[in-house]
Amino acid sequence: MANSVNTNRGALIALQNLNATNRALETTQNRVNTGMKVSSAKDNGAIFAIATSQRAEMGAQDAVKQSLQRGQSIVDVALAAGETITEALTEMKSLAVAIQDAVAGSDTATKLNADFSALVTEIRSALAGATFDGVNLFNANPTAVEVTTNTSGGKFTLKTTYTADAGAIASGGAIDPTKAPADAGVTPANNFNFDTEAHRTAANVDRAINNFMSVMADFGTKSKSLDRQLTFVGKVQDSLETGIGNLVDADLAKESARLTALQTKQQLGVQALSIANQASSIVLSLFR
Repeated sequence: MANSVNTNRGALIALQNLNATNRALETTQNRVNTGMKVSSAKDNGAIFAIATSQRAEMGAQDAVKQSLQRGQSIVDVALAAGETITEALTEMKSLAVAIQDAVAGSDTATKLNADFSALVTEIRSALAGATFDGVNLFNANPTAVEVTTNTSGGKFTLKTTYTADAGAIASGGAIDPTKAPADAGVTPANNFNFDTEAHRTAANVDRAINNFMSVMADFGTKSKSLDRQLTFVGKVQDSLETGIGNLVDADLAKESARLTALQTKQQLGVQALSIANQASSIVLSLFR
């Protein structure tokens, strides 16, 4: 190629190579700074879209976890109240036996019935106080008490509606072991109400304990189920986080090596451009 002061082909090529090196160096520096090989849609549109979708899924899983934890707290509060009620029912069994042996209308019978009445009040107080976030599983509920189990809208039922609960121990939909009215699905011969002294028999207390233990067993099973579902959601979140990392995280060991190589290449490119720019000055020697 002819010597020319208008066109310096060597300098143009050297500049193109230096610009390419600078762009690669900028990309590598960004990966080192962010720790990600795909930090924006500009880096890789398809991968960025997938990662964004999965991050949204992780956020939704947090909401699922919160719902399950709320349900767990609701059940745990009911179980805590249930333990108090179970202890009271156990004590009532002893009192019922003693009441049967006491002479009706005697001072002893009066005192025993007073103790029995105090336990009935204690049970109903525990039932009323078993509330978490405005939900009490012992109360009447016109609609099912549910929590969300997945991002697709799956539900887990903590307590069904009263219609489904009929046949347990209920009065107008509320669970109360001190009563077994006809609307609970029991036979008339097994009806009892501990507000009535004549109903305070060992047989009726046994019925109350058996009825209430079925409720406690149900709540215990649901508490374990919520534990398992919380564990599952945690594992799903861990898997999602790992999957996102596989898509967008940079290999910093490789990027570090590439950064050193590109910095060296940049320096060499500057030297090459400098040498190419000096070529046109050689033409001056021809006119001396």
